[in-house]
Amino acid sequence: MNRVPGDAENTHSSSVESCPSLRDVHSINPADLMARIESYEGREKKGISDVRRTFCLFVTFDLLFITLLWIIELNVKGGIETALEKEVLHYDYSSSYFDIFLLAVFRFKVLILAYAMCRLRHWWAIAFTTAVTSAFLLAKVIISQLFSQGAFGYMLPIISFILAWIETWFLDFKVLPQEAEEENRFLIAQDASERAAFLHPGVLSDGQFYSPPESVAGT
Repeated sequence: MNRVPGDAENTHSSSVESCPSLRDVHSINPADLMARIESYEGREKKGISDVRRTFCLFVTFDLLFITLLWIIELNVKGGIETALEKEVLHYDYSSSYFDIFLLAVFRFKVLILAYAMCRLRHWWAIAFTTAVTSAFLLAKVIISQLFSQGAFGYMLPIISFILAWIETWFLDFKVLPQEAEEENRFLIAQDASERAAFLHPGVLSDGQFYSPPESVAGT
């Protein structure tokens, strides 16, 4: 005879233990959730995240820095016009730095097109540019005679190689994970907002509960 209250008590305790998620959702502030969702949607309307913009700036810096070093190398060789004619018009793979400059232009165009204009969320574009850069520079260092031309024979290939791999690291470990985390937070906040709106249908006013004067007593 005493088992019924015990069973009822156990059932009640299990039902209470099964409701923490509902209490957690019930305690969420809908205003905070909507503020988070609006902030995320505002970033989406800007078209590009802050970390992706930083990546694009670094890609631009890569191109400008290699261009600056190449111009300095042209001046060191005895004038820009003479050196340009020698390196561009009479291009020689074993002694010209013009191809390293074109390699930087290639990286810039592919990465800006993929990650700024197309807003790609995959690593294949940066993997392609880094693989091409690494293979070309390794072949150039092995086959060409750059080391016999002074400091620039070491500087341009090494700096170009390092910048390409820094771009790869930054995209793979910063840009893509951070954007994925922000998107997951947005989805969680949106789901919690929908649950909170379902559990908080709104405060009903007193005017919604009344009996019309013409109604019959007891109805």
